[in-house]
Amino acid sequence: MKFHRYISFCIFVLSFLLFTSCSPRLKPSETKQAIVFPLPPDNPKIQYLTSISTSADIVKKQSAFEKSVVGEKQVLPILKPYGMYVKNGKLYVCDVSLGGALEVIDFEAKSFEYFAPKGEAQLKLPLSCFVDNNDNLYVADITFHKINVYDANRKYVTTFGKKENVKPTDVFVKGNKIWVVDSGNNRVNVYDKKTHKFKFYFPKLEKGDEGFLYKPTSIFVSKDKIYVSDMGNGNVKTYDYKGVFLASIGKYGKNIGEFVRPKGISVDKESNLYVVDASFENVQIFNKEGKLLMFFGGHYKGEGDMWLPTKIMVDYDNLKYFKKYVDKKFDLKYLIFVANQYGPSKISVYGRIELLKN
Repeated sequence: MKFHRYISFCIFVLSFLLFTSCSPRLKPSETKQAIVFPLPPDNPKIQYLTSISTSADIVKKQSAFEKSVVGEKQVLPILKPYGMYVKNGKLYVCDVSLGGALEVIDFEAKSFEYFAPKGEAQLKLPLSCFVDNNDNLYVADITFHKINVYDANRKYVTTFGKKENVKPTDVFVKGNKIWVVDSGNNRVNVYDKKTHKFKFYFPKLEKGDEGFLYKPTSIFVSKDKIYVSDMGNGNVKTYDYKGVFLASIGKYGKNIGEFVRPKGISVDKESNLYVVDASFENVQIFNKEGKLLMFFGGHYKGEGDMWLPTKIMVDYDNLKYFKKYVDKKFDLKYLIFVANQYGPSKISVYGRIELLKN
């Protein structure tokens, strides 16, 4: 009798183990509640997706066998990012604590490496970067007062702008022109893309004039206007392609729709303006008329918040790498990358989302 009880018990335990080992288990990311902005009951518009802070967030985890053969790969950190640019599945990060180097993250190849050019191509303090339609990389170096250009294989091409720039803080390429923000000269310098020769600067105004730049930091060139964040005046100013002042968005202050330290800016396909405020540690979104639509982020308490954010970029081309993080109730329209100089989330990735129709 005892033997039969023992056999029955063993069968029960074996069945239980087989059932539990074969039953599907949800991954941690699938059980976590989505972090969205604005909070319910308002309709969510932005979802925090993930963050990138080290090579371990990108590179495929080594197997025990691989470790035994080639050794354990070193985890490479993002230290203190400032500028960044994402294009064709690659994210370029200007890291002010890396000693004249950038992080280059390849989403397709799942690789993470430091780009530290030497010799005449050397960088001292790369602050911002841009990749054009030919995959040429432009890097603004605030210490060397110049812009370095590298080709699609990251081979050095040329340097320009040292004569005109005191503190180049941002660079943008559009059409046949290169636009460089010079915070030291309170202006934007414009160069010919082909020859890299200086063409003109703007605004040609005096202090007190509405369009004067007191401490410009970031630039975005859209199809019909130029946006420049002015940290010294607590707003974002717009100009036409000739550098004629058009309007200001926001003003200095501590209320919604105002700024204390506006830095990175980006514009989506609907002409909505995204502005990073390093003091509020959030992003405010304005429509093309300059009306505040919403904000997201906030002083860091956990995932989705920000810690001294600097740069922002709206991206439509790399959705496939981040769709897995999107809550199943939503459709992903585009991505929003935000660089944080401190905290555990150095590059935060958000998604512009819409509720799926039933």
